[in-house]
Amino acid sequence: MKRFFFSTFIFLLISCGNNAQQKTVTKPEIANADPVVVPAENGYKKAYFASGCFWCVEAVYESIEGVKEAVSGYSGGHTKNPTYESSNTGKTGHAEAVEVIYNPEVVNFETLVEVYFGSQDPTQVNGQGPDIGSQYRSIVFYQNKEQKNIINKVKNEVAQDYEEPIAAEILPFQKFWVAEDYHQNYEKNNPNNPYIQKVSIPRLNRFKEKFPEILKDNSH
Repeated sequence: MKRFFFSTFIFLLISCGNNAQQKTVTKPEIANADPVVVPAENGYKKAYFASGCFWCVEAVYESIEGVKEAVSGYSGGHTKNPTYESSNTGKTGHAEAVEVIYNPEVVNFETLVEVYFGSQDPTQVNGQGPDIGSQYRSIVFYQNKEQKNIINKVKNEVAQDYEEPIAAEILPFQKFWVAEDYHQNYEKNNPNNPYIQKVSIPRLNRFKEKFPEILKDNSH
């Protein structure tokens, strides 16, 4: 029992947040809404993904050639102006997400979706690694029918490699709320943080080994 308690304590120490256990499901009005299209700016498009702690996901996407920036935030929920504290209760419906700002002439949406499924455990429900709760659930957001078809295509291909079902929700994009300033570029700004050392950096390195051909030169 003592060993179990110690392991659980360490597990909680290296988690991204409060690990709320509520399994909040996406509201029907969110799942059935028409997707919102985000217009391109200066040739750059935006895509949205939720895959566990946004510190990890931000670092993954920012290592890809053609990605200008990845912004941490919240999406998929039913409340306005979510915060880190409120989303961590698991009651807002929001998941920690990233906004990926990318050049479609260099990297296309399908590649970003392949990165999404290839940089996580796609079968884990309501969490990723040590981060447990609906705020860490996996969601891929689409802005039009073409993107939805691409997501389903990649998801079906990935599913062939697993015995368990793929956990990711596929939802129409509605709105992205930018997270607090201290969450942005968190891995880069906090390299000695225990979570970054034990969870985020290993996840990033596993991704790099899997997708070496799409990395920025300084990301190898």
